[in-house]
Amino acid sequence: MSKSIHTPEVDQLFRSVLTLKTVEECYLFFEDVCTVNELLSLAQRLEVARLLRSNMTYLDISRKTGASTATISRVNRSLEYGNDGYMLALERVEKEEQGEK
Repeated sequence: MSKSIHTPEVDQLFRSVLTLKTVEECYLFFEDVCTVNELLSLAQRLEVARLLRSNMTYLDISRKTGASTATISRVNRSLEYGNDGYMLALERVEKEEQGEK
């Protein structure tokens, strides 16, 4: 039986993240909440998703990010069959970087 992530504690975590206004505030919060390795793993997965969207091969992604093929495959599965969370975030960041809103 799968454990649901929809809990009051997770809601509180997400509401807390949504209050952060700058990258520096995110650093302050996430350095307190996550271990360095957890934070680097999250960042690596997001970068893997970005590279997969650009049609880079698993081998090239692994070389560029240091991610294992298992991690790349897991991220790819999320991109193909997940909830589109990666896509939502990556598209918004791209628009922001292009000066759009």
